[in-house]
Amino acid sequence: MKNITNYIHMYPKRARGILGISYDQFISLIEVAKLTHQEQKALLEKNKRRVNAAGGGRKPKLKIEEEIYLTLFYLRQMPTFEVLGLQFGISKTEANDTFHYWLGILRKILPSSMLEQLENQEGDYAIAQELLQDFELIVDSFEQAIERPEDNDEQKRYYSGKKKYHSFKNQVVTMPK
Repeated sequence: MKNITNYIHMYPKRARGILGISYDQFISLIEVAKLTHQEQKALLEKNKRRVNAAGGGRKPKLKIEEEIYLTLFYLRQMPTFEVLGLQFGISKTEANDTFHYWLGILRKILPSSMLEQLENQEGDYAIAQELLQDFELIVDSFEQAIERPEDNDEQKRYYSGKKKYHSFKNQVVTMPK
């Protein structure tokens, strides 16, 4: 395994293309994420009934910085978890677990879009739609390849006749500025 976090530290200008954020944002995100991670561990530890002494068990293969990098890399590049695990020298299950753990922490830290905040609240969602009608919006769509689903109905749902493979269909709506 190549140390890919060293690559970002050696070439900070390439961070935006690989992770979707600048190098400075990555460094500050790591600091805030580490604090949130420690708070979450402390809360779990406080509520835990221990049989074994603290600090026991298998040590993690990745540093916290690498785990955050894995999560951001997945969100930007969307590889399969098997490829992600190969890239970071861990199993696909561990890559999946790491991604979902840090995604929860990043959701707490980073601001969400207005529509994401309101999608569960019907009344507020309608108000947001009415507000957005006064603005010029840019709409774009793209497809992201996925592994072929085993279920026949799922295959039909995700098959792209345009691209000739199975994919997620995504639509992005944003304001020009």
